[in-house]
Amino acid sequence: MHHTSIRTADIHRAIAFYEQLGFTISERFTAGITLACWMEGLGGRIELIQIPEPKPAADAFGDEHYVGYYHLSFDLTEVANDLPTWLRNLKTSFQNAAIESPGQVQPLKVLLEPTQQMIGDRVYEVTFIADADGLPLEFIRVLGTTPNSHP
Repeated sequence: MHHTSIRTADIHRAIAFYEQLGFTISERFTAGITLACWMEGLGGRIELIQIPEPKPAADAFGDEHYVGYYHLSFDLTEVANDLPTWLRNLKTSFQNAAIESPGQVQPLKVLLEPTQQMIGDRVYEVTFIADADGLPLEFIRVLGTTPNSHP
């Protein structure tokens, strides 16, 4: 995949948010009359596009009837030793940034505290946070595999 595109109400606030996650700007450009950029980090590339006269985003995480793109997911297996510690450190980083840059960075909004989930034969740690526009982001870690129950 080349990139994932995210429409944002405030590109500067969105950039500040994703920089806290470890993304860096790789390219700035315009898309029609609006500001845009590519940011790289956590093994992927995102495109941020500022939307003139934005409307609030749908509640993809909280609305059980929502249909459409749901979330981005980042694999932290090689980056973090465990999600509770990673999330605690991230909350502190956001809190400090919010103090240093009021209005530009908000305290981190956690949608789902770290929990374990089994998918297929793998056990994952999973957590969700909201980005600067309230869009859900998932962070996962592979904890291990379970023995295959098939003969």
